[in-house]
Amino acid sequence: MDTLTTGTVTVSPLLRRLAEEGATGTLSRDRGRLHLVDGRIVHAEAPDSPPLDVLLTTGSTLPASALAAARAGGGDTGEVVRGLLAAGLVGAGTLELCHLGALHDAAYFTLAPSGAPARFRYGSAHPLAVAHPVDAGAVERECLRRRAFLDRLHPCDVLDHAPLRRLATGGPVAVSARRRPVLALVDGHRTAPEIARELGRPAYHTLVDLRRLAAAGLVGPVRAPRRAERPRHAAAPGAPLAPRTPAPGPPVAPGTPPGALAASRPRLGGGLLPRVQDPDIALLRRLRDALEAAL
Repeated sequence: MDTLTTGTVTVSPLLRRLAEEGATGTLSRDRGRLHLVDGRIVHAEAPDSPPLDVLLTTGSTLPASALAAARAGGGDTGEVVRGLLAAGLVGAGTLELCHLGALHDAAYFTLAPSGAPARFRYGSAHPLAVAHPVDAGAVERECLRRRAFLDRLHPCDVLDHAPLRRLATGGPVAVSARRRPVLALVDGHRTAPEIARELGRPAYHTLVDLRRLAAAGLVGPVRAPRRAERPRHAAAPGAPLAPRTPAPGPPVAPGTPPGALAASRPRLGGGLLPRVQDPDIALLRRLRDALEAAL
């Protein structure tokens, strides 16, 4: 498991080794990928983060129609962006600024706490590499700083991935002009990354807006239904309760004397072993993530 750590060099163990080695290739984790050249990060991509070509239409003067025309020719994000640059629709300086913003945005999700193993594939440099590679330790420290900032705003990381709903308030609450479009897209179905993609904004900035809206009592996660639902029709008052049907036990051979089955059960410390229920894996993962985020 590739976990995040704190200390002098705040990077994941695998990323730290790759940086010290000066490796070139792609580091893949379950929520994104980091592309390295000589141990430094030159590009990052994550499903939760809008791609660079989308961010270019909101972070620069690139018209959405020009982006649509460039995409019509096919090709991946790198080919589309290189075509825009060659056509003079995007300046080199603007491209680098947007690319650095996209790199940190995707790295935030890629380097989030995870129990899945990380993998690295050695290879050539990514074709859409930023002009000035970024130190791996600096990227990781920025990720930790951003996570701590979100927790100070409103400590509820469920908001980052769950479908979001509006909450009723006792009266009107002032919402800034920047956060109004974000709130307008909260419909009980969209998640924070989906809202960011629809607005064409960096996903982390959208998380900041949603945490502030949640702190103001305007937004909350959609609650998942409980695992054990109560019966729809309760028994009438005074009616006798239906007898509980015992859980079926192991088959008993004919002629087995009473108490033999209980005696055959394994014992611990002179007593019968207690029935052990399966742990709530989702709860354990949330506790693990919370502990890792607190480091």
